[in-house]
Amino acid sequence: MTRAVFGTKSVHDLITHANGQPNRFWIPAYQRGYRWKPMQVTQLLEDVREFAKRENAQPHEYYCLQPLVLKDTRQGQYEVVDGQQRLTTLLLILRHFNERVTVKYRSKLFSLAYETRPELRDFLDDPSEDTATRNVDYFYLYQAIQTIEQWFESRDHEFEEIKSTLLNKTRVIWYELSDRENAVDAFTRLNVGKIALTNDELIRALFLRQRDDAEGAVSLQQLQIAHEWDQLEKALQNDAFWYFLNNKTSGGHNRIGFLFTLIARLDAEPSFDPDERYSVFHTYNRRLSAAGATTASEWLRVKQVYMLLEEWFEDRRLYHIIGFLVQSGTAVDAIFRLSQNIPKRQFEQKLRSLAFLKLTGSAMPEAATADVLRATIKQFLGDLEYGQKHALKIRATLLLFNLTSLLQNTASNIRFQFDSFKANSWDIEHVRSVTTSIPKGKTERDRWLQLAQKQLTGADDQRDLCRAIAAYFAQTESATDTQFHDLHTRVLAAFKEDSEVDDSIGNLTLLDAQTNRGYGNAVFAVKRERILELDQRGIFVPLCTRNLFLKCYSQGVDHLLFWSVKDSQGYLEAMCNTLVNFFLDKQEPSV
Repeated sequence: MTRAVFGTKSVHDLITHANGQPNRFWIPAYQRGYRWKPMQVTQLLEDVREFAKRENAQPHEYYCLQPLVLKDTRQGQYEVVDGQQRLTTLLLILRHFNERVTVKYRSKLFSLAYETRPELRDFLDDPSEDTATRNVDYFYLYQAIQTIEQWFESRDHEFEEIKSTLLNKTRVIWYELSDRENAVDAFTRLNVGKIALTNDELIRALFLRQRDDAEGAVSLQQLQIAHEWDQLEKALQNDAFWYFLNNKTSGGHNRIGFLFTLIARLDAEPSFDPDERYSVFHTYNRRLSAAGATTASEWLRVKQVYMLLEEWFEDRRLYHIIGFLVQSGTAVDAIFRLSQNIPKRQFEQKLRSLAFLKLTGSAMPEAATADVLRATIKQFLGDLEYGQKHALKIRATLLLFNLTSLLQNTASNIRFQFDSFKANSWDIEHVRSVTTSIPKGKTERDRWLQLAQKQLTGADDQRDLCRAIAAYFAQTESATDTQFHDLHTRVLAAFKEDSEVDDSIGNLTLLDAQTNRGYGNAVFAVKRERILELDQRGIFVPLCTRNLFLKCYSQGVDHLLFWSVKDSQGYLEAMCNTLVNFFLDKQEPSV
């Protein structure tokens, strides 16, 4: 039984088999015929040309096409499972190269046969507009041939440079399936819904094909790597771990690719291009193909990086500080570099300084006293105002307030749920409603009044308002805008929310997307009921959002259903104190 064969080949290497004869490729009947349009052919040529013209080119660099997935038929030819469009286009370009020289200097080329078009070779030997009309495959092939000829006509002075680049500096990812893999199953997986091979799938094949030792030891090593690979993938599937390290959802069903991308960024090889689809694979292909490289050492590096990430995750303080930085857009590789060759305590200090910079936009003052930090943070908080300009800073501030509030209680083991925070789309919202945001449309207005009506106590000063709301609903479709606006004004006055608009951070908190959509313009009492209901049901609510609606930050509670200026001031003061204590590194239990 043969294992999968894996690596990269230059276009020149595609031509000749290991036995010295031209390669033979076969397109089975379960695949459609050639369908590339002129735009796709042109794009391939332009990409090669752009690579040829790049500045500061390095000798080891190459332009890489997407994978060519094959099955060795053991009959002197390869069955093409995926990549036949690119392979066919390459053959057409190579044929064009031959046509530009005399017969004596023409190169041997690989052959391509379609199961459904046994006469294809005759057409390629003498393509014409007339024969191109015989079937759809010939039509697209002829279009491509014409496109290639016309493209090179206008670039005759660049021909040799482009030709050399295509032959010697352009490579394909060569992936031969093992004997036990079914070609049709592989084709279905790769082409139904266009599921492309991912970097981590390709890298897995690299690790499992390496041979560092005797055959028996290799098999044991491969089994061990396969087992540990699955363990790492399983650990990264834990959303609590994943969203601690990522502020975006995973790009697919596999998450282990995150580790390989992180290591590629850490090593920062000159040829690493984060925007190139298979750049991470190319990095590992070079590393594992280098002289003296071993699978064992490269795999150990992956495990060591993972173990450090796991150590951060298990440390409650590092978990919250790093989690904040990641959610604020700091790359994990930048955090990783900060941790190198320094004690853990010093690493944490660096993280706090970086958090201060991310939050305020300025460096933390050296040897900052409590008074200096308080003045700086108070000024920073005072300048924040609801709107697009400060949205990111406000969200970061509210998030850090939650995280540092949890850290203040050293006796607690409660951890912020970054996964729930992300999944439920918690974002900034007004605590007390903004009077200028009046509900629009009958459905929205009816819901707004119904929610407010539930919170009215029926006291003497509210009875007339309750009757007016009931009369409004009794009119159904005949209620006017004026009537609703009058009720809207009276409801806000009843809940003491008819004052000037307050867009300061003292009137802002984190609310989940569902609450924002359904309760966004509701009065404080309605939002309070919703948040307490979530909390009672055991659904994640950020600590400071819960504390706010319980009036934990208010010095004296006059009424649980209103959010007053005094409440806002107490909330802002608590926010300032908590952040100051965090940046001073005061680790004291909450009182």
